[in-house]
Amino acid sequence: MSRLKIAVLISGGGSNLQAIIDAIESRELDAEIKVVVSNRKNAFGLERAQKHNIKTAYIGVGNYKEISLRHRALLEVLVSESIDLIVLAGYLSILSPEIIKQFEKRIINIHPSLIPKYCGEGFYGEHVHEAVMLNQEKESGATTHFVDEGVDTGEIIKQERVAVFKEDTAKTLAARILKVEHHLLVSTIKAIQMGQVKIGLEEAKND
Repeated sequence: MSRLKIAVLISGGGSNLQAIIDAIESRELDAEIKVVVSNRKNAFGLERAQKHNIKTAYIGVGNYKEISLRHRALLEVLVSESIDLIVLAGYLSILSPEIIKQFEKRIINIHPSLIPKYCGEGFYGEHVHEAVMLNQEKESGATTHFVDEGVDTGEIIKQERVAVFKEDTAKTLAARILKVEHHLLVSTIKAIQMGQVKIGLEEAKND
């Protein structure tokens, strides 16, 4: 596969974005981040991208009041940059059915649990780890998966398990899983780039 053209969608600090940037700069990944999009204007991840001369875009309620306009603006950005792969890295917004259809099996997400546990509506960020601790789970972890029209219901790509210790809190567990997320996301993109995980790219080119 030729060099992957990636769009990374974020809402916050962008540490997973940074992991991808570092992997590209160290040549672990043969890819290029064409654009970083945030639905929050002050997301620190936008600053991370700008420090590495990566194009950024803010598409949120501040500049597009109606959700239909936000969906349309995002689709226009993705199409204009000829994106091969969309990476949701802490993006706290739902993609439109049109985007999901146009980029079928070319959108991946990283989720901080072992799907199908602790996923779906309401399970994001620290809410996931709080539920894990409340239920006294012995392990948790992270999952990469393809995005479909459900919430965390797409085909699982990779998972990595993390032990939960008695002395853990939601915060300590979250910090440990975040480190796992970084290399799991990079290894998933690498597997796609090397053709070990098939995406919908060829089908899209043949349409």
